[in-house]
Amino acid sequence: MILVALGANLPSRFGTPSQTLYAALKAMMQAGIKPVQISRVWKTAPWPYNETDPWFHNAVCEVDTDMEPMELLEALLKIEEDFGRVRTVRNAPRLLDLDVIAYDDEIIREGEKLIVPHPRMQDRAFVLMPMSDVVDEWVHPESKQTLEQLIEALPKTKEHEAVPIEDGWDE
Repeated sequence: MILVALGANLPSRFGTPSQTLYAALKAMMQAGIKPVQISRVWKTAPWPYNETDPWFHNAVCEVDTDMEPMELLEALLKIEEDFGRVRTVRNAPRLLDLDVIAYDDEIIREGEKLIVPHPRMQDRAFVLMPMSDVVDEWVHPESKQTLEQLIEALPKTKEHEAVPIEDGWDE
């Protein structure tokens, strides 16, 4: 199972953050990355929490592709670039963020560029909560914790707040 996380908290030429995520799904299909299952859109606190930053719209999708992990990452980075993403400081607000979260049960370390499973996913409600919409049972290949255990271990703080948006793909 290959999982990709999508996030945005700034409007783009495609519209709202949710509309941007929808446009990103279309771009992924055109690039040979076919969404198989897609989560609801979740509204999540910015990481780290800053009350002045806009909240994110996040989703996770299971994808089908013939791409190898690095090729997949490069395709996702190209989509981000095509959407106008400019990387400034870490955790800055963004038009679009696409991350490879899991690639089957593989553990991949290709420098700092590609680390799978995503190195901080277990600490991020904005990944785990949408992921729970897509996968029933998933076990982290390194920690051997289930998705349910990872969610349960999240601190109950503002930066871990995640709420599904009703009709989020239309927002």
